[in-house]
Amino acid sequence: MTVELNERERIILATLAEKGSVAVQDLARDLGLSEVTIRASLRTLEEKGWLIRTRGGAAAAMHRDVLERQKKFQNEKNLIARRAAELVRDGDVIMIEAGTTTALIARYLTGKRDVHIVTNSTLVFAFARMNPLLQITMTGGEFRRPTESLVGPIALQTIGRLNVRLAFVGTDGFTLERGMTTHLMEGAEIVKAMKAHAETTVLAADSSKYGRIGFAGVLPLSDMDRIITDANLGGEAFRELREAGVMVEMAAGG
Repeated sequence: MTVELNERERIILATLAEKGSVAVQDLARDLGLSEVTIRASLRTLEEKGWLIRTRGGAAAAMHRDVLERQKKFQNEKNLIARRAAELVRDGDVIMIEAGTTTALIARYLTGKRDVHIVTNSTLVFAFARMNPLLQITMTGGEFRRPTESLVGPIALQTIGRLNVRLAFVGTDGFTLERGMTTHLMEGAEIVKAMKAHAETTVLAADSSKYGRIGFAGVLPLSDMDRIITDANLGGEAFRELREAGVMVEMAAGG
């Protein structure tokens, strides 16, 4: 299983992000390809969970905001997700919180056996369902399209009844002074609940989030057992975090 998209697939998804839906005829004309080739690409993307095929075309399987976020810092997010997945052992029970970076972790669990994922993310479900070796528990709850997440009392009750070794969480912004912050207060409660029921909690966030402050506070950085980010964080920020006692790791390629 690969996480890579070819150039044709990237163009199709970019068009979907802009328009919300695409027609086979229009894509064939714009890309200079046959309609048979375009239909094959749409079928592949649907199998990967990126879109839903419709009569004569396709529609975005996700909210435009999510599609836009998925296009940003793709290489960095994949490096972070791959490194995070390396922490997972055969037989683990883990939690994965909703987010475009955290969702990719499920795609890098190929080869792991008997891993049980608990998640409030429909993105995680779309990726994990393609791997027959993964067991998936959805939290249930109220669906939030802009984040492809399940939140609210039902989700919190489910998380509160379970205990896991690892929890992977995301954030809209993080700083030493304000800690982790988010724009969705309900999402903050999910992160807190996962932290409370995991032996180890890992923040997976690309470096563009450092220095940003969201609407709602989540947790101080000291509550994270590890932060995995990318090399664009910069040496000064890295030293600042390490000197404050925060375990931070910059994922690298290779």
